Amino acid sequence: MALHSVAADQRPRPPRRLPDLHALELLVAVAETGSLGRAATRLGISQPTASGRMSTLERRIGLPLLARDTTGSQLTEAGHLVTQWARTILEQADALTEGIAALKAQQQGDLRIAASLTLAEFLLPDWLVAVRVRHPLVRVALKVTNSEHVVQSLRRGEADIGFIEGPWTPPDLQSMTVGRDRLVVVTGPRHPWARRRRPITGAELAETQLLLREAGSGTRETLRQALLPWDGPSVPLLELGSTTPLRNAAATGAAPAVLSELAVREDLATGRLVEIALEEQLSLERTLRAVWSPGADRSEAALHLLQVARADGVSPGQ
Repeated sequence: MALHSVAADQRPRPPRRLPDLHALELLVAVAETGSLGRAATRLGISQPTASGRMSTLERRIGLPLLARDTTGSQLTEAGHLVTQWARTILEQADALTEGIAALKAQQQGDLRIAASLTLAEFLLPDWLVAVRVRHPLVRVALKVTNSEHVVQSLRRGEADIGFIEGPWTPPDLQSMTVGRDRLVVVTGPRHPWARRRRPITGAELAETQLLLREAGSGTRETLRQALLPWDGPSVPLLELGSTTPLRNAAATGAAPAVLSELAVREDLATGRLVEIALEEQLSLERTLRAVWSPGADRSEAALHLLQVARADGVSPGQ
């Protein structure tokens, strides 16, 4: 007897033919509107589609669910019971859908980026578009600041990855070179330097009051390092934490500005600004780096961003 029971339990069971969720949704809509036609309108489907979907549901269940007449569609006794169960199933299906979406968002998480102004304005937009294509659920938070503050944000755990420019790499952070940039000395066409034929020397640049980015920026630090043999740059005529007003001030001829080539490329092309030649030994090239904390777990999106940035391989003159 026991053997017979075990053998019976091991017999293959026929596959379950679960009702289609769209059909259950239609049944609930019929119950709430009192008409198969109105239910079809609510769900945005045609009357024939609704009729076929309901007929398929009744065949699959093996019970009549609707009593149809000229005034509309009424639920049968079985239809009332199935409708109650359908509401529960649809609620659970909604919960499942929302849970899966939340799980995906949690796994992909936020991507917190801190970047220096030049990188944030001229390079990161294209990089982030590429990342968003592969990771559409990632929410990107971008903090634009100078290189020194980028490093501070990483140390405080306020950013997952940072992008800086300049001649230095913080020893407590890991880094990867993503390109190179060149600073240029520019001024308006009416400034005396714009008509000068001889290159500007390091001594002349150091003693001239310039239009400069603020201390802590990669631009300012690169210039400071380059002018160390002449005791660094003079007190600036104007010091700002943004590139655009410095470009505008330089265009008036007020004073020369030292800015990224990326930032003034269009101004140079249109003649609004003029690049001033420097003596050969005065190099204003700088390295663009991605930086992150050694112990931080980098998400797939962060790793992809690094891959995109490195592949871009920005270099002077591009």
